Amino acid sequence: MCCVDTGKESVKEMAPLKALEAEYPILDPNFQAFCASHGIFSVEDFLIHDLYELAAFAEQQPTSEKLKQGITQVLSIIDTQHQPWLNGMELLDDALYNKHVLSTGCEGIDLLLGGGLREGQLTELVGPSSCGKTQVCLLAASNVATKHMGNVVYLDTGNSFSPQRIAQFVGHIAGRAFDEAGKRIFQRIMNGIVCHSVFDIFTMFNVLHRLVINFPSQLQKGGQVRMLIVDSISSLITPILGNSGSQGRALMISAGYMLKKLAHEHNVAVLVTNHTVGGERGIPKPALGQTWKSIPHVRLLLSGDHGNNVRSISVLRHPSMLGQR
Repeated sequence: MCCVDTGKESVKEMAPLKALEAEYPILDPNFQAFCASHGIFSVEDFLIHDLYELAAFAEQQPTSEKLKQGITQVLSIIDTQHQPWLNGMELLDDALYNKHVLSTGCEGIDLLLGGGLREGQLTELVGPSSCGKTQVCLLAASNVATKHMGNVVYLDTGNSFSPQRIAQFVGHIAGRAFDEAGKRIFQRIMNGIVCHSVFDIFTMFNVLHRLVINFPSQLQKGGQVRMLIVDSISSLITPILGNSGSQGRALMISAGYMLKKLAHEHNVAVLVTNHTVGGERGIPKPALGQTWKSIPHVRLLLSGDHGNNVRSISVLRHPSMLGQR
C-alpha cells in the first residue's frame, strides 16, 4: 500500500519556480527574482514564508499587480498538492509495509535504533572532525546496496567519498570469492551507489529535484533508491547562515523540509552528517543551532578517543524514545 501520490503533481511541488515558467507564464523572471530576494526558490518555500509580509513587499514594487498574480498562482499550485487525509490504520499500514528498517552494518548503531535506519525518516549523525562519520556513511551505503539490494545516492560535500573503501566494505559484506559470478554481483552493487559532488546548497536542491523527477523511471527499471546520504549537511548550510539573516534560515528550513518530504513520499532512509561546535562549559553541541535541531527525526552523537581509537554512539533524539535531548 502506498499512501502518498508521487506522480506529476508531487514533482511540480518540488520543482524550482523557474521550471514552472513554461506552464505558468506569470511566474516570469521578474517574479522569480522577487521571490529569490526573499529566500523563495520553489513552491514548497512558500509553505514556510509569511505570505502577508510577502504581499506587502510586492505592493511596494512597480509591477505589484503582476507580482500579486504570481503569488496567487503559486498558492493555487499549493492548493492542488493537498494529500488526502489518512486515518490511523492507513498510517500504521504505511509504517509497517512501506517504511522498512535498513541495517547500517554498524552493530552499535543498529542495536541502538532497533535494527538500523528507518525509511521515511531523516537521521542526523553528529560528531567532531575525524570521529568516523564518513566511515559510517560509507559502511551504510555499502550495506544497503549489498544486503538490501537498494540503490544509494551519496552527496559528497568535501571530497571524502572513497570508492576504494566502498569496494572493501562490499567485498567483506558480500563474502564472495571474485569468480565470474562474484564479479557480476560486485559490479551490480557498485553501480547501485551513485555519488554526486555537491559544494553549495543550490546544487543540492538541483540534485534533489532531478532525483524526485527520476523516481518513477527508477521504479520501472527495478532500481529503487532506498538511501540518500548527505556528508555533510553542515558544510552546505553554515556558509548561508553567516550574514544572510532570515534568508539563510529560510534556505536551511527549506533544505530540511525537502529532505524529509523526499524521505516520506518515496520511502527513502535519509542520513546526513553534522559537525559539533563549542557549547556551554566547553561541552560540544551539534552545529546549525536551534532552528535545525527540530528537523531530524533521529539525532545520533558519535564521539571517540583518538588515543585508543574507541568510538561511542548515543541517541540525542528519537521519536520512539522518551527523555532524549
